[in-house]
Amino acid sequence: MGDARPATREAARRPADTHRRGAVVAALMLAMALAALDSTIVSTAVPQIVGDLGGFCVFSWLFSGYLLAVTVTLPVYGKLSDTFGRKPVLVVGAALFLLGSLLCALAWNMGALIAFRVVQGLGGGALQGTVQTLAADLYPLRERPKIQSKLSTVWAVSAVAGPGVGGVLAAYADWRWIFLVNLPIGAVALWLIVRHLHEPQRESAPKGAPRARVDWAGALAVFACGGVLLTALVQGGVAWPWLSGPSLALFGAGLALAGLVVVIERRAAEPVIPGWVWRRRTIAAVNLALGALGLLMVAPTVFLPTYAQSVLGLGPVAAGFVLSVWTLSWPVSAALSQHVYRRIGFRDTALLGIGAGALILLAFPFLPYPGAAWQPTLLMLSLGAALGLFQLPLIVGVQSTVGWSERGTATASVLFCRQSGQTVGAALFGAVANGVLAARLGGAGDLDSVTRALDAGTAPEATRHAIAGAVHAVYLGAACAAALAFLVLLCVAPRRFPVLKEQGD
Repeated sequence: MGDARPATREAARRPADTHRRGAVVAALMLAMALAALDSTIVSTAVPQIVGDLGGFCVFSWLFSGYLLAVTVTLPVYGKLSDTFGRKPVLVVGAALFLLGSLLCALAWNMGALIAFRVVQGLGGGALQGTVQTLAADLYPLRERPKIQSKLSTVWAVSAVAGPGVGGVLAAYADWRWIFLVNLPIGAVALWLIVRHLHEPQRESAPKGAPRARVDWAGALAVFACGGVLLTALVQGGVAWPWLSGPSLALFGAGLALAGLVVVIERRAAEPVIPGWVWRRRTIAAVNLALGALGLLMVAPTVFLPTYAQSVLGLGPVAAGFVLSVWTLSWPVSAALSQHVYRRIGFRDTALLGIGAGALILLAFPFLPYPGAAWQPTLLMLSLGAALGLFQLPLIVGVQSTVGWSERGTATASVLFCRQSGQTVGAALFGAVANGVLAARLGGAGDLDSVTRALDAGTAPEATRHAIAGAVHAVYLGAACAAALAFLVLLCVAPRRFPVLKEQGD
């Protein structure tokens, strides 16, 4: 009887009846697919886009601009969804994403296309965070792994399929269709959300109580701070040297803005990034662990295709397959993880997954040269299984320790840390790879110039050895990131997550 009232309160907040849930889940999966596709779909169409619009020197911002906008808006949308509900945030985000897609298709030069990609990213941030939060709202704890594993599958398959879809559209239609194809899919998702997602009426505040206020100053400060720091990480070592004036200026401005964020958030009545996100051991530990996950994921997603083509001599399609096999084992492992964490708990299940992941990453540098394609393929298949056992229990665990009014903020915080980890990882491991190449080739070039030489068939065998060494060093760094996540969970996270009781659990 003691759990009856909390369970009833939680059940009263469920945003959809059972018979409507299938339509809402379909909309969430479509929205997740769009957000994932647009993070990678542009990559293979760059030659056609540059040939049409020009702007080769700044085309990398087609990816960086979208990534920055998604990352820095995640905590803002998380707080807004807790304040005003999931539906209005998701509808506005989807509409903004579709507007950005339409504008991208109409872009007249590279500057306009980059600006419209940022608009797309502003909507994409709402899609990523709110979809994950709604999935937790729709399902009680015992059913939550099913929907989260479905979303993980959609995300993984869409992200891996993105370059292929983009290449086909650019080759056989026009690069503008990369963005136009979002419109009918997004319109269906938006229609399903508007028609079938019915959130319960929020509890009205007591008479005379202050109305919920939006911390717009904090949101702007978070956006500015994140944008400046992520720009420094994305462009450092690429557009300018790490110790150059622009890098130092951006990092200095970012640190100053970080101090401003702290001051504003401490004074705000309803802060965008509330202090409890980091004061609660469970959420703080998961934030740090998933930040390390974002860091280590850079090794396979960014560097493995280059390794497969340059060292193993595979074609683009075969190299893509070597990478994509982890999208087979990851969701299967995630779906089965519930049987493990119900026995040993969220933390110990995640420890098991990331411990195995660290060993798998550490095995990569010991592969023979040049080796056979099945060797990294087997490692990727195993890595997907290990990370599925690691990530999903942490996300489900965090969402289950907070109530409805805090779930959006908590979910956004872990996604923000994972995205930030990927950005830091791209900069850090890029520097590691270039440093190893420079040392082995006597300063003869960086990863980009060496890869171009390999594509042209003009690179000697020593260059292939150097690339193998560079990728091995990156995987060693990724293994260290996995070990860091293991230590954080072991030392910071409580052994048993403080899970709230829900109806059906």
